[in-house]
Amino acid sequence: MFKESLLDKTLYRIKRLIPKSVFDFFAPYYHAALAHAGSIIYANPSKSLKVIGVTGTKGKSTTVYLISKIFEGAGIPIAAIGSLGFKIKDKEWPNTLKMTMPGRFKLQKFFYEAKKAGCKYVALEVTSEGIKQKRHLGINFDCAVFTNLHREHLESHGSFENYYKAKQELFARTSNVHVLNADDKNVELFSKFSSKRTIFYGIENGDLKAVNLDLKPDRASFEVYGTKFDINFGGRFNVLNCLAALSAAAMYGIDLPRTKPALEKIKDIPGRMEFIQKEPFGAVVDYAHTPDSLEAVYKTLKNDCHKLICVLGAAGGGRDKWKRPEFGRIAGEYCDEIILTDEDPYEEDPEKIINEVASGIKLGKRITIVLDRKEAIKTALDKAEKGDTVVITGKGSEVSMAVAGERKIPWSDKEIVRGLLK
Repeated sequence: MFKESLLDKTLYRIKRLIPKSVFDFFAPYYHAALAHAGSIIYANPSKSLKVIGVTGTKGKSTTVYLISKIFEGAGIPIAAIGSLGFKIKDKEWPNTLKMTMPGRFKLQKFFYEAKKAGCKYVALEVTSEGIKQKRHLGINFDCAVFTNLHREHLESHGSFENYYKAKQELFARTSNVHVLNADDKNVELFSKFSSKRTIFYGIENGDLKAVNLDLKPDRASFEVYGTKFDINFGGRFNVLNCLAALSAAAMYGIDLPRTKPALEKIKDIPGRMEFIQKEPFGAVVDYAHTPDSLEAVYKTLKNDCHKLICVLGAAGGGRDKWKRPEFGRIAGEYCDEIILTDEDPYEEDPEKIINEVASGIKLGKRITIVLDRKEAIKTALDKAEKGDTVVITGKGSEVSMAVAGERKIPWSDKEIVRGLLK
């Protein structure tokens, strides 16, 4: 649906001709003007929709996905935008943009199409980079959801303070409904903004709490106010994602008994601790791209397998380089065998990225370096025995890899794993 338009190409060419120092100075005005222009061109479609914006470091994509499935299960027409894909009512297609939150014109066109299709709600993944580039302007947000906050995108924003201030902008601009993770240590950074209605959720704290948790890598159960949920995806973090979605649904009159069948119908979250195979050994694909996410995935899987074998790359070339030795350290702590490989290098030397990941791994760990990602995955699967788990992180449900020359090549960890397991 989202093909690069002539306008997109023209603006990109003009931008390339302007000296970077000049463009950086005028960038906020440029981005803001484009955002408002997009809204005007498509007649401000979000004014006729209730837009639910979800922000945070982790869990945004899953929460948007869960909200869309809950509303759909309740018979409410909804559209959704996130890194897991796009949805307008019952039509769904993948996000191939390598951009979680699309550009201004694409966003406004999507809202226009959603409105035309009869949707009443849109669940939108709102990123700090999107806000920095003013993509949120011209959108009428009705609800803001906060999942959690950790260090991320520091090279882009310049500091952790700039990073969370970008995310705060969503709450400053949303006055009706706020949904907040009461268990997160940084929740006060977001709870200070006023709204007509606010709901806190959590496992330890909150208005809407999960109790009687039973957590497995591939499933979980929990209760909320007497309604028991048995979901087909595991981990404590996914219980919190469910609570975020349940809280947002509650704010729009969808009660817990109505949400239960919708959540329990979901077989897995695409690319989020997704089991491609469970026997004789587990094969899991996950998007984890922050140290906290990586540790949560490894910790969850480690408790239920004999040997944990990981295929690991790093954050995209040129981005958040501080993560690389941290990824190595975490892999060294939880994984029995580590295979380091290429992952979205962009213009950076893949071997340099891998060596920086390796620098964080403690001595004595079994490390194999295989630059070719397909061969790396094959190596991991060949090493696995009954009762082991192979986990491939970094790309999740993505369908392309960013390489040198500003190219995107077709790629799917899931399809590679499926093909190798045949």
